[in-house]
Amino acid sequence: MAYEPIENYGVIGNMRTAALVGKHGSIDWYCFPYFDSPSVFAAILDDEKGGRFEIVPLNDGSATKQLYWPETNVLVTRFLSDDGVGEIEDFMPVGSGETSEWRDHLVRRVRVVRGCLKFRLRCHPAFDYARAKHETVIDDGNGANFQSKDLSLRLATKIPLRRDDCGVCAEFTLKEGECATFVIRPMEKGVEQPAPPSAEKTEELFKATVAYWRRWISACTYHGRWREMVHRSALLLKLLTFEPTGAIVAAPTCSLPENPGGVRNWDYRYTWIRDAAFTIYSLLRIGLTEEASAFMGWLDARCSEATRDQGLQIVYGIDGRHDLTEMTLDHLEGYRGSRPVRVGNGAVNQLQLDIYGELMDSVYLYNKHASPISYDTWLHLRELLHYVCDNWKREDEGIWEVRGGRQQFVFSKLMCWVAMDRGLRLAEQRSFPTDWEHWRGARDQIFEAIMARGWNQKRQSFVEVFDGEWLDASSLLMPLVFFVAPSDPRMLKTLEAIRKPPDQGGLVSDGLVYRYNASHGIDGLPGDEGTFNMCTFWLVEALTRAGWTKPEMLDDARLTFERMLGYANHLGLYAEQTGLRGEALGNFPQAFTHLAVISAAVNLDSALGSEKTDPGLWAAPPVALSAPTLE
Repeated sequence: MAYEPIENYGVIGNMRTAALVGKHGSIDWYCFPYFDSPSVFAAILDDEKGGRFEIVPLNDGSATKQLYWPETNVLVTRFLSDDGVGEIEDFMPVGSGETSEWRDHLVRRVRVVRGCLKFRLRCHPAFDYARAKHETVIDDGNGANFQSKDLSLRLATKIPLRRDDCGVCAEFTLKEGECATFVIRPMEKGVEQPAPPSAEKTEELFKATVAYWRRWISACTYHGRWREMVHRSALLLKLLTFEPTGAIVAAPTCSLPENPGGVRNWDYRYTWIRDAAFTIYSLLRIGLTEEASAFMGWLDARCSEATRDQGLQIVYGIDGRHDLTEMTLDHLEGYRGSRPVRVGNGAVNQLQLDIYGELMDSVYLYNKHASPISYDTWLHLRELLHYVCDNWKREDEGIWEVRGGRQQFVFSKLMCWVAMDRGLRLAEQRSFPTDWEHWRGARDQIFEAIMARGWNQKRQSFVEVFDGEWLDASSLLMPLVFFVAPSDPRMLKTLEAIRKPPDQGGLVSDGLVYRYNASHGIDGLPGDEGTFNMCTFWLVEALTRAGWTKPEMLDDARLTFERMLGYANHLGLYAEQTGLRGEALGNFPQAFTHLAVISAAVNLDSALGSEKTDPGLWAAPPVALSAPTLE
């Protein structure tokens, strides 16, 4: 099989791990038991050696469609052919009661709803990123066992299987109304394996899973424009939540390239402190307080580990672990030859000072709109704010995790200002003790430094680094964090500069935003990359806010937002970037982008619905990274 485009996949999961299912009916990525565990199926990273679980009609003329069962994360892949219509329902059971016993199972139910279809099955696990050998044992009438040194899985089914060189295969025919079930589950050695689930049990699991997702999304309070897209983004964020700790992975995949054939391939199966403000805001804004509280608990645990001298790591394991040693898997060719394939993430050792702003913004918002933080939490945060006071002048690797050396990134300074500003506000609101004079002095120094050295008079724009000339899309967040007013002349000039096409020094191509100009080499990596989807939604929000004084910008915000919706895949999912041909690039699906979808939709909808109202609604004091209406 040739590599499928990244955008041709859907995702299923159980809040512990996830699997990518292609429109062609193959599971090409699946780690077990957790998001960041070694892969079992990884054909998306090596078509020949990676391993897959494929079920496909033998009729080569089949057309395919893929959709989610309404308001759920249950995926349906539909095959349309001259011989009839077949479907695969893919899901991982979730919920309480009896369903919880099946939590670590992956269920594939194949049905023929019209006509008669013949299917081919290939289940070829490749344990430990295709590094571990396994033994295949077939049980007559009950499936097959795949036994490796560290992990053993079972494929349970009543369809007769036969061994091949890589696992098992089969061909089977289903008539209209018939179905076949295949279940991947962990296997305990020396324990008699249960029979495959009956048709009645499979239907029970299906209904319970559908009911769980529908019940969960019903708590969402958003009913504005683009509701389906907001709901899909919320469902994805829940899917990417590691339920035992409340952490949310940046993406369920690793090493999907930002530039096919290039080296910009990273492991995103971890949790970044940076995501905190976007996560807390987006979840609270649409009424999902339970998830926001769980993630806040994870953040609190990380803060309790930090010290004034050492500060925080920028990224942690979903279980809170610190060691994310980066290594390359040289035996895998990478997606369409994109080497190296990396697992782990070396950015864990970087200095990124912006994370303290995102952290404090999220804590401030949570304290105000969810639950008051404790005094012990404040003591940990106070130490981190002292760290910011002592370190904000340092060079760092910045929001984009450059590997070309540390710089004086303007966005890092901006978020250090946010950290001190939110810390002061929080201390005042809760009457927490702190060093008021020292903190106010640091906040004001940072502000003046950004205005003096982060503004380029010649370019008439805020720029990427102090005393630099290159633009950076992170400047779009300045009005969102209330550093400057959206109508401030400097911000309007920055918007004007960024919105120019790249050949005129800007960052926008037909409404899509590059995060920076990669050709000037600041990230220390060869090759180019696509437009950054999250940054496009930042542009929407910046235009939305500017629209209060310049109504034409509100029109531009809506056009940009709706155009960007057209770059989602057939299921409403986004990867990290969009390529020159409109293809998805980078790890998929990306949580950060979907957080930005929610934020942009909520605030744009509010602005459009309030066009004839007093803009004083937007004049409230700053509260959060993207939350002017929450004050």
